[in-house]
Amino acid sequence: MIEFLSTIQSFIGNGLSWLSSILWGLPMIILLLGTHIILTIRTGFVQRKIGTAIRITFKRDKNSTGDISQFGALMVALAATIGTGNIIGVGIAIAAGGPGAVFWCWLTGVLGIATKYSESLLSVKYRIKTESGKMLGGPMVVLDKVMHKHWLAVFFCLATSLAAFGIGNMSQANSVATLMSDNFSVSPYITGIVMAFLVGLVMIGGVKWIASVCKVLVPFMALIYVVGCIFLLVYNIDYAWDAIKLIVTSAFTPKSVAGGFVGGGIMLSMRYGFARGLFSNESGMGSAPIIASAAKTKNAVRQALISASGTFWDTVVICALSGIVMVTSVLAYPDIDFSNGAVLTSMAFGKLHVYGSAVLTIALLTFVFSTLLGWSYYAERCLEYLWGSKIIKYYHVIWVICVFIGAVAKISLVWDFSDCANALMAIPNLIAVISLSGIVANETKKYLWQNNLDKIDEEMVS
Repeated sequence: MIEFLSTIQSFIGNGLSWLSSILWGLPMIILLLGTHIILTIRTGFVQRKIGTAIRITFKRDKNSTGDISQFGALMVALAATIGTGNIIGVGIAIAAGGPGAVFWCWLTGVLGIATKYSESLLSVKYRIKTESGKMLGGPMVVLDKVMHKHWLAVFFCLATSLAAFGIGNMSQANSVATLMSDNFSVSPYITGIVMAFLVGLVMIGGVKWIASVCKVLVPFMALIYVVGCIFLLVYNIDYAWDAIKLIVTSAFTPKSVAGGFVGGGIMLSMRYGFARGLFSNESGMGSAPIIASAAKTKNAVRQALISASGTFWDTVVICALSGIVMVTSVLAYPDIDFSNGAVLTSMAFGKLHVYGSAVLTIALLTFVFSTLLGWSYYAERCLEYLWGSKIIKYYHVIWVICVFIGAVAKISLVWDFSDCANALMAIPNLIAVISLSGIVANETKKYLWQNNLDKIDEEMVS
């Protein structure tokens, strides 16, 4: 029986790996990169307004209605995006695609700012109000309400719900349970019970409770992790510049050998770099716009800018730091097994002994908990869109149970499953933002480039 189950698991694993390689092949890379470039051009290179986005993040939009503040919406979005993708995911990308994968991961962040801006703008502008008086928006509403493609809206919701249980639930719970077991000998069952209880407790209060928790956790966890990365780089400063050069050259070298790394070719480097970049910052996936639609804002452009800054923090800053730290550590410590991407980060931080392990543990614990909360909201809104509010109470129970299952089960298939789900939810969303890029361009010109960010959009649902 055990041998039979092992065979089934191997078959499923091979199937998911094959499907992932298809979905993240050349067509997806072209679609994703092409969308990023097209929207960068159509928005007038909106990336140069990141400073403005950061500045208005901390301002309250008076006389605006919504479920949560602009800052709260950004913190929930960052809570969902800053997670194991920034830590374990980057390590996996380096192990599979070589150091060059870090460059492509970073590039998805720079160019992806325009895509995150565009998808958020559309979702906020065309949001609707549910019977309970709450805001509901996202690619599913845009696809249904604006493009009249109900089947694509349903497809997006189903893909997002599946992705949530993969990248936003079980993989997160499993990573922290493994960390607690390996470093502190804490039983995965105990970790699973504690996490499930805390997540369930916060979910009871809805989006306002989730936002309140994330506004405290996200800045704290990001600061702790960034300081730890900087300390590691300073500690190994003699190898930092060589690591950066290796990352850039490996991204454009068909096959290279340097510092013990063996490059897998440009396509493999791009595939894993783009996959992990999207896994991390979610630009193009359509998930972050769901929470952006709940924000109190005067116009869609204003909130879109704030939402786009999330990609800057997540990938341009945090993922880049993670990648540079890992490559630097491998160059500095030849004993590090860089082929094991899942533990590459812990090995790098482990070189700082007690301090490094403590920083990584605290960061991962807070990353995981906040990601569980953020993705729980995404799945909830998609399920409510499909089947109404009656399903929410059952969904909450299932979500909490899956947190526990993720902590105690061996889920080696989750990463490939997550990559597949990411691609499937990205496709309908990218179709929407490309098709409606003209609206994005007009709204951007009207409110951003004509200095009307403080103007109220009377046509938007408030």
